[in-house]
Formats: sequence, structure tokens, C-alpha cells
Amino acid sequence: MRSNLVLIPEDNEEQEEEEPEFGELLRELDRDEIHIVIREETRRFSKPTTLIQGIPSNNGELERVTRELKKKLATGGTSKDGQIVLQGDKREDAKDALVKMGYSRAQIEVL
Repeated sequence: MRSNLVLIPEDNEEQEEEEPEFGELLRELDRDEIHIVIREETRRFSKPTTLIQGIPSNNGELERVTRELKKKLATGGTSKDGQIVLQGDKREDAKDALVKMGYSRAQIEVL
């Protein structure tokens, strides 16, 4: 007599970690080679602005970082010509926010 019994393996207590996607790995590698420069510049009407250079502009990274910085620092700003321009002197605050976004302190230079 033949049985239609199917054996199902028991779940192991340990869960295997999922490997990160290829695109995620590339972003992480790109992030390791980045050098970010944050400096203050006086623009029209003697108003201070913060310029951030060195963030890659591929895959919308520059626009995403700009949007996050504007929200976290509660300031106006824009991204153009491969750099981020924020209203006001936000150098140290911008550095702290970039570190929280995953950039290394060693990669960020504040002038």
C-alpha cells in the first residue's frame, strides 16, 4: 500500500540574513569613495548660505539628500550644478545630518 505522505522540513530557529541587492552594494561602495566639502559663502544682500559639494548626482541621490537636509534643518535650499545650496549658516548641522544619513565623518570636510 502506497502512502501520500509528504515530509515538510521543520523551520530552523536561526533565520538566514538576506543578502543586500546589487544596487545597494554599489551605492555603499560609491559612498566609501565620496569626499564631501561643506562651506559657508555670503551671497546677495550679505546673506550667509551653506554650500555642500561632493554628493553624487546619479540616481537622484543629490535631490534626495537635498530634500532630507531641507526637512531636517528646517531651511530653504536647492540643488543645482552638482551642489546643494542651503539658506543660512548650517555647516555643523548639515554635517551631523549627513552622518545620520550614513555618510562617514571622515568623508566630510567643513570649511
